[in-house]
Amino acid sequence: MFEEIKYKLKKHFFRHMKDNDITLEDLRIKQLEGAEIIDVRSSREYKESHIKGSINIPEYEIDENFKNIVKNKDKPIVVYCSSGFRSTRAYKKLRDMGYSNVYNLYGGLDNY
Repeated sequence: MFEEIKYKLKKHFFRHMKDNDITLEDLRIKQLEGAEIIDVRSSREYKESHIKGSINIPEYEIDENFKNIVKNKDKPIVVYCSSGFRSTRAYKKLRDMGYSNVYNLYGGLDNY
Protein backbone atom coordinates (compact mmCIF):
# COMPACT_ATOMS: atom_id res chain seq x y z
CA MET A 1 0.00 0.00 0.00
CA PHE A 2 2.79 2.42 0.92
CA GLU A 3 4.52 1.83 -2.43
CA GLU A 4 1.29 2.56 -4.31
CA ILE A 5 0.83 5.87 -2.46
CA LYS A 6 4.49 6.78 -3.04
CA TYR A 7 4.11 6.02 -6.76
CA LYS A 8 0.95 8.15 -7.08
CA LEU A 9 2.58 11.09 -5.28
CA LYS A 10 5.68 10.92 -7.46
CA LYS A 11 3.58 10.67 -10.59
CA HIS A 12 1.59 13.73 -9.56
CA PHE A 13 4.53 15.91 -8.54
CA PHE A 14 7.28 14.67 -10.82
CA ARG A 15 8.14 16.31 -14.11
CA HIS A 16 7.20 14.68 -17.39
CA MET A 17 9.71 12.84 -19.55
CA LYS A 18 11.65 14.99 -21.99
CA ASP A 19 13.44 14.00 -25.19
CA ASN A 20 16.75 13.50 -23.38
CA ASP A 21 15.22 11.28 -20.67
CA ILE A 22 15.48 7.51 -20.85
CA THR A 23 13.95 4.65 -18.89
CA LEU A 24 15.82 1.96 -17.00
CA GLU A 25 15.31 -0.41 -19.93
CA ASP A 26 16.78 2.21 -22.31
CA LEU A 27 19.71 2.56 -19.90
CA ARG A 28 20.43 -1.17 -20.13
CA ILE A 29 20.49 -0.92 -23.93
CA LYS A 30 22.78 2.13 -23.84
CA GLN A 31 25.07 0.25 -21.44
CA LEU A 32 25.32 -2.70 -23.86
CA GLU A 33 26.12 -0.21 -26.65
CA GLY A 34 29.09 1.12 -24.64
CA ALA A 35 27.66 4.27 -23.09
CA GLU A 36 29.47 5.82 -20.16
CA ILE A 37 27.17 5.64 -17.11
CA ILE A 38 27.75 8.49 -14.66
CA ASP A 39 26.38 8.52 -11.11
CA VAL A 40 26.22 12.20 -10.11
CA ARG A 41 25.31 11.56 -6.46
CA SER A 42 27.76 12.08 -3.60
CA SER A 43 30.58 9.61 -2.98
CA ARG A 44 28.78 8.39 0.14
CA GLU A 45 25.59 7.65 -1.81
CA TYR A 46 27.60 5.90 -4.52
CA LYS A 47 29.32 3.67 -1.96
CA GLU A 48 25.95 2.64 -0.54
CA SER A 49 24.62 1.50 -3.93
CA HIS A 50 25.05 2.22 -7.61
CA ILE A 51 24.42 0.86 -11.07
CA LYS A 52 27.01 -1.77 -11.96
CA GLY A 53 29.60 -0.34 -14.32
CA SER A 54 28.87 3.29 -13.48
CA ILE A 55 31.47 5.78 -12.36
CA ASN A 56 30.92 8.41 -9.70
CA ILE A 57 31.36 12.07 -10.54
CA PRO A 58 29.26 14.18 -8.16
CA GLU A 59 27.17 16.79 -9.97
CA TYR A 60 29.06 19.64 -8.30
CA GLU A 61 32.36 18.29 -9.72
CA ILE A 62 31.22 17.89 -13.35
CA ASP A 63 32.76 21.19 -14.48
CA GLU A 64 36.24 20.49 -13.20
CA ASN A 65 36.71 16.75 -13.72
CA PHE A 66 34.62 15.53 -16.61
CA LYS A 67 36.79 16.61 -19.55
CA ASN A 68 39.66 14.54 -18.15
CA ILE A 69 37.51 11.40 -17.77
CA VAL A 70 35.45 11.42 -20.99
CA LYS A 71 37.41 13.12 -23.75
CA ASN A 72 35.22 12.04 -26.69
CA LYS A 73 32.38 14.57 -26.80
CA ASP A 74 30.31 12.29 -29.09
CA LYS A 75 30.42 9.25 -26.79
CA PRO A 76 26.99 8.25 -25.41
CA ILE A 77 26.70 9.31 -21.76
CA VAL A 78 23.90 8.52 -19.30
CA VAL A 79 23.71 10.48 -16.06
CA TYR A 80 21.64 9.49 -13.04
CA CYS A 81 21.07 10.37 -9.40
CA SER A 82 18.44 9.46 -6.81
CA SER A 83 15.46 11.41 -8.09
CA GLY A 84 16.51 12.96 -11.39
CA PHE A 85 17.08 16.54 -10.24
CA ARG A 86 20.87 16.52 -9.90
CA SER A 87 21.22 14.46 -13.07
CA THR A 88 19.09 17.00 -14.96
CA ARG A 89 21.51 19.73 -13.88
CA ALA A 90 24.47 17.51 -14.83
CA TYR A 91 22.86 16.82 -18.22
CA LYS A 92 22.58 20.57 -18.89
CA LYS A 93 26.18 21.18 -17.82
CA LEU A 94 27.46 18.45 -20.13
CA ARG A 95 25.46 19.79 -23.06
CA ASP A 96 26.85 23.28 -22.36
CA MET A 97 30.36 21.75 -22.35
CA GLY A 98 29.78 20.41 -25.87
CA TYR A 99 28.86 16.77 -25.18
CA SER A 100 26.31 15.90 -27.83
CA ASN A 101 25.08 12.42 -26.91
CA VAL A 102 23.89 12.80 -23.30
CA TYR A 103 20.87 11.17 -21.66
CA ASN A 104 19.24 11.43 -18.24
CA LEU A 105 17.73 8.48 -16.36
CA TYR A 106 14.14 9.62 -15.89
CA GLY A 107 13.16 9.78 -12.23
CA GLY A 108 16.55 8.59 -11.02
CA LEU A 109 17.13 5.40 -9.07
CA ASP A 110 14.19 6.06 -6.75
CA ASN A 111 11.82 5.67 -9.69
CA TYR A 112 12.92 2.07 -10.16
